[in-house]
Amino acid sequence: MNTAQTNPSNPSEPLTDAEVVRRVLDGDTALFEILLRRYNQSVYRAVRAVLKTDDEVEDVMQQAYLNAYAHLGQFADRSRFSTWLIRIAVNEALARLRKTQSASWSWGGGDEMILQRVETMAPDPEQQASAAEMREVVEAELSELPATYRTVLVLRDVEGLSTAEAASCLDVSEDAIKTRLSRARAMLREGITRRAGLTLETIYPFGSSRCDRVVANVMAELART
Repeated sequence: MNTAQTNPSNPSEPLTDAEVVRRVLDGDTALFEILLRRYNQSVYRAVRAVLKTDDEVEDVMQQAYLNAYAHLGQFADRSRFSTWLIRIAVNEALARLRKTQSASWSWGGGDEMILQRVETMAPDPEQQASAAEMREVVEAELSELPATYRTVLVLRDVEGLSTAEAASCLDVSEDAIKTRLSRARAMLREGITRRAGLTLETIYPFGSSRCDRVVANVMAELART
């Protein structure tokens, strides 16, 4: 591991975010790359949730990082650096969104569904193909959600931010986050179900061969008795 990225008091431990920030502010600006690489995925997801398409995402990410660097001295270490950074990225994405369209921010209640990340646990090509197809379905439905709901869902269920952290990122109340998340989960669940053409009546299918086998076994047992 690069010694510039490790804690001097404990070389086996990576630098904390606060330590990186302090050293960057002290003039070791090259270490800012650590934070970029550490949070690129989270920032991408947050920005992508707002902008919906990839067209402007990288530009917004870059500007968000530049904004964060310019205001690095304002990070007071009272919250996680990732939360502070994501809030900057979301604000930049919203600013870009307002330039291109009139964003409609409405919200309400709804049922809950836990969004599960689709992960392949074994290198099985069939499982990988199935996981990829399911991921495409989830991503397609997620992109159809209004930005209000989509952003909250990504911050809470994908990035794992707490309700308080998400509220801080979006500058809304915790109650608003809870309501939007509940509604977003319900909308996503309904969309996935609709896209897949599924209804409760279609689950646990009982095929004809299985039906024939059960009937034959029962009838054979009855004949013996």
